[in-house]
Amino acid sequence: MSLTPNRAKAVLVAVHLPDADDLEFNSSVDELERLVSTLGYRTVAKVTQVRTHLEAGAVLGEGKLRELGELTGGDGEVSTSAPKRKDKARLKREAQTMDEPAAYDDADDGDHDDDVELDRDGKPVPKVDLVAVDHDLSPSQARNLERATGTQVLDRTGVIIEIFHRHAKSREARLQVEIARLNYTSPRMRESPGGKERQQGRGAGEAALELDRRKVRDRVAELRKELEAVQRDQDVRRYHRRQSRRIALVGYTNAGKSSLMRALTGSEVYVENKLFATLDTTVRALQPEAKPRILVSDTVGFIKKLPLDLVASFKSTLDEALEASHLLHVVDASDPSWEAQLDVTRAVLDEIGAGDVPSTLVMNKTDRVEALELARLQTRLPEAWFVSAHDPQDIVSIRDRIITLFEAAYAEEDIVIPYDRQAVLSEMHDFGRVSGERYEDNGITVTYRAEPDTLARFKSKLAK
Repeated sequence: MSLTPNRAKAVLVAVHLPDADDLEFNSSVDELERLVSTLGYRTVAKVTQVRTHLEAGAVLGEGKLRELGELTGGDGEVSTSAPKRKDKARLKREAQTMDEPAAYDDADDGDHDDDVELDRDGKPVPKVDLVAVDHDLSPSQARNLERATGTQVLDRTGVIIEIFHRHAKSREARLQVEIARLNYTSPRMRESPGGKERQQGRGAGEAALELDRRKVRDRVAELRKELEAVQRDQDVRRYHRRQSRRIALVGYTNAGKSSLMRALTGSEVYVENKLFATLDTTVRALQPEAKPRILVSDTVGFIKKLPLDLVASFKSTLDEALEASHLLHVVDASDPSWEAQLDVTRAVLDEIGAGDVPSTLVMNKTDRVEALELARLQTRLPEAWFVSAHDPQDIVSIRDRIITLFEAAYAEEDIVIPYDRQAVLSEMHDFGRVSGERYEDNGITVTYRAEPDTLARFKSKLAK
């Protein structure tokens, strides 16, 4: 569906279940609104209902379903999926219905247009272009909602996958997203309206739907092979970085990781105030460059109910967090639901096996937090770093703290380097700190501070 800025309209649907408190429920709906906004839609209404469970047929109860239909121009009823007989009387009734003006409530919020928009055939365009549901839908629930609303329906997973599809830039990200997208759409494929079958494929009389699904499976297998080849190249690059000190920025989507990455490394990484603006891992050296060198990587953001297929597809991207020396958990301190977002980040890290990697909490966007609230947070989280990615002094402070993190694990030892092995001394500067040199008869006695493994490695090299 082609979209026009500020013209494509969406209605949000959510059911308040007993296991969600009011703050969690409202936060989830607000987040869905930001997701559909990232796709280019403008939210014109929200339909919510308190229920003990999701309605098996179409999520909402009958009354709310009719209310949703009134907003979208649909009949608000779940009709049969059987193809209708194309008799002249039915076609005449439908034509008359299409010619009737849509009924509006005079007390509405004024979000819709005064004039009815017509398509190329002169038929009214639905008032709403998308119904976004803040729950995962089964294929039958999605179809029932589309019949009741007469418009496109996406659940939360579908919205997220569509955003990923639009934002993926690198070959690896595009392959990862396409795999997740095909896995999502395959069970939602349906027969053509006529229900006809194609006499082709491996088996005689193979249904069109079966053939299409087999093509999807073959395409996914092909994409996985391509992805494995790309990831092997990534593994080689990570192998060459294995001895480098690595910081990975992790956190909820739109927490400010990319802004922090740009400030710390001086790189021109993509920054935009949208969810999932970054899908490609970027690795750059800390600037001004430290000795030894420290690499900083920006990773894909997390979100509540992140589709499992996307977590699996982005495994190589998330491996940057798994293999990092230290994680910086970047949190938007100005977001009222930051605690829930931090819990989501930790849960995903545990899922990929990175829960035990040393980490530091970084409360970002402090420039957007009221002074009293900031003081309260600082009292509550004394070990956290409170910063703004747009404050140069904060960036200098973060850089110094990162260097201190690594140097805190250093041990110090005197090592004698023979005069004919001075090339080793040059290498030692790249992996630790030389705090003193004494030129003596048997060689250069170096006071060397580095991690214990690095000290042992150089001592072993000099013993040969």
